[in-house]
Amino acid sequence: MGSFSIWHWLIVLLIVMLIFGTKKLRNIGSDLGGAVKGFKEGMKGEAEAHAKLEADKTTGQTIDVQAKDNVKS
Repeated sequence: MGSFSIWHWLIVLLIVMLIFGTKKLRNIGSDLGGAVKGFKEGMKGEAEAHAKLEADKTTGQTIDVQAKDNVKS
């Protein structure tokens, strides 16, 4: 009683197709796919940047910088 049968889902799918139309559903699907792809690329880029930062920390390199004050009289 708690789960729906395949016939319930087919009826829901038919109603959704009648309301939105197949063209609009296809556009929504491609937009969603593009968003997921962009998210994955962003996560991969962030992971690579984090790995590079960690690699720089482990090499023991230091950067010596001389700071000067900019005082206007």
